[in-house]
Amino acid sequence: MHRPLHTSDAGPVPADGSPRPELANALAGARRRAQRDGDGQADTAHLLHALLEHDPASREAVDACEQGGEQLVKLLGLLVQRNIGYGLKWHGSVEDSGAVPMARSDGWSPAAAEALEAARKRADGRGDRPAGPDLLAGLVAGPECRAVEVMERAGVDRELLRRRLDTEPVPPAGDPVPRVGEQAGPIDVSALRREFGAPKDRPGS
Repeated sequence: MHRPLHTSDAGPVPADGSPRPELANALAGARRRAQRDGDGQADTAHLLHALLEHDPASREAVDACEQGGEQLVKLLGLLVQRNIGYGLKWHGSVEDSGAVPMARSDGWSPAAAEALEAARKRADGRGDRPAGPDLLAGLVAGPECRAVEVMERAGVDRELLRRRLDTEPVPPAGDPVPRVGEQAGPIDVSALRREFGAPKDRPGS
């Protein structure tokens, strides 16, 4: 019997199948971001943004897929500008998962809930608690979700990222988290707000 993936606690989590601390913090962060954005539901873009801020293992996975570019910086730049950039088109709409639309009362969009379920199943498959890379893999698996739309706009190779997540083992719980350059903890993206203006829609994009 599968255990549910609890998504409301941002503090220490028990060893009962609930998310690892980094993922729990990211989930709580996604909810807070959705509330600040005035969105009724937290969507996959909120989840992606929170993962990159709170989970170094997820940042490392995206960063390792770069081929001499600056996709991670561009990705964060797009995400932090959601309220004044192209993400405005999402405001007030529901992110569907592609399945039969259904009303949800748990605060997650259908696509976000699908990614969370995929993360739980992925962790269950190795007898572990869900970690950041599990959710990132769930987001990448949704070809029409908002997280993927932002990644593609930033130039992230989704297929390369998917293969990396499939082949790289998730670090055991309690192991030191991967480092991205000199950044080991939650990333401070406030400087990106000053560096990036509102993303401009390019013809044909």
